[in-house]
Amino acid sequence: MRVTGVSLGQLLLALDATLVTLVQAPRGLDLPVASAALLDSDDVRLGLALAAGSADVFFLLGISEAEALRWLDRQATARHPTAIFAKEPGSTLVERAATLGVAVVAVDPRARWERLYRLVNHVFEHHGDRADPQSDSGTDLFGLAQSIADRTHGMVSIEDAQSHVLAYSASNDEADELRRLSILGRAGPPEHLAWIAQWGIFDALRVGSGVVRVAARPELGLRPRRAIGVHRPDVDQRRTPTFAGTIWVQEGSRPLADDADDVLRGAAVLAARIMTRLMSTPSMHTVRAHELLGLREGGDDLGTLARELGIAEDGRAAVVGVQCAAPHARLGDILGLSASAFRRDAVVASVGQRAYVVFPDAGRPAAVTSWIRGVVSSLKTELGLDLRAVTAASLAGLGQVAAARVDIDRVLDSGDRHPGAIDRVSSTAEARTTVLLDEIVTWLADNPRLLDSRIQQLDSTLTRTLRTYLDSFGDVADAAEALHVHPNTVRYRVRRIEQVLGTSLGDPESRLLLDLSLRASG
Repeated sequence: MRVTGVSLGQLLLALDATLVTLVQAPRGLDLPVASAALLDSDDVRLGLALAAGSADVFFLLGISEAEALRWLDRQATARHPTAIFAKEPGSTLVERAATLGVAVVAVDPRARWERLYRLVNHVFEHHGDRADPQSDSGTDLFGLAQSIADRTHGMVSIEDAQSHVLAYSASNDEADELRRLSILGRAGPPEHLAWIAQWGIFDALRVGSGVVRVAARPELGLRPRRAIGVHRPDVDQRRTPTFAGTIWVQEGSRPLADDADDVLRGAAVLAARIMTRLMSTPSMHTVRAHELLGLREGGDDLGTLARELGIAEDGRAAVVGVQCAAPHARLGDILGLSASAFRRDAVVASVGQRAYVVFPDAGRPAAVTSWIRGVVSSLKTELGLDLRAVTAASLAGLGQVAAARVDIDRVLDSGDRHPGAIDRVSSTAEARTTVLLDEIVTWLADNPRLLDSRIQQLDSTLTRTLRTYLDSFGDVADAAEALHVHPNTVRYRVRRIEQVLGTSLGDPESRLLLDLSLRASG
């Protein structure tokens, strides 16, 4: 089994002592971690986070020690998390976690949880298994930051265009307050930020491609810095490059390398390439969702997929496929908003004009159908989206999800070929006959040697009469009513058809062959 992600030790090294400090690791630091989840007091109180197996590490947000202890104790029959992250964890919690083999990591009280959560997921996706193409050096901003630090002898941070820290090198005791606060997700000293803005440093980074030097502010305890803007070139290289972020290097007691400016200029080019790749590279969650749905080949078993997606493996699952009549870039995101409100564990993936939702533990099929009918209706009213949806419910666990998605695509494909033949909201069970017949007829149309060529000898009147007669199951009266002619006319035409074809329409096999040949001929 291929395990993705990083070891607990690698994760802590990437996060750096600025953010976290290891309190204990009773099972060592080599355990693999690949998923994280946020846990707040409402989750504990409402029992919404009992399944610790849904993630490897948990961030305890605003949870008292008593609540955290109750949550851990409820995991008696579940797989305990590898580690919990908490601000100022109490001794009782640390002792209880130790008895369960759970590592405890202390988070700096000033750190923003959303910043830590984003950094951890970035580490999982782009700082792990170097044999995994999703995690190679071409997408590793942390590796780039450390390489810059090694070459320049400074401490490096890489920020996006909104000044959010994306990655950074290891810190030491010489890290100043601005660096620490930036990594923690807090704003720097307002006096310093105002001074930077006043001297046009931000503007220079956004517009220019050169290295900008920022003087020390001894009165604020801030050391000198150098920075360079990261600019992504336009695809057609005719428009102005897009400002994507900044690389900052804080100088310590050791002077920066003589060629630090050259290193930064090269680093800006590499960072731009990595950021471009990151924008086009699917997240690990997206990759796993595609693997679950059979949209992408994967080497992991269902248990690993379920754990990394944070979902149950054995519930009565359901899959919903939705197709938009016109291309819509955000169909998956829009559908995900409704799906996550309906079921917290919903997994959403999109490909082209189609999006899919997996409900690992969906409950009654009628509830899923009612939900998607409401979504199709509301998105038509609110956004003007013309959607078709197909459901596959009551699946025996995640193992049937990929096959169900294939069946859903078959229904949607059939609907593309025959608009109006399938209801706007249908199920694979309801559409089975229509889809199978359509696929048979489509296959016959692609293999004309299997068609009865004698039907080509019939004129349009006899062809229409034959179609109607077969659709009426040989009932002359019904066929006459549908054709708006006298029954004797139908009888005459049927005899004429039998003469031209040289066969009897009373033979069931002949009727079947003729019916399929007519359908395949259009």
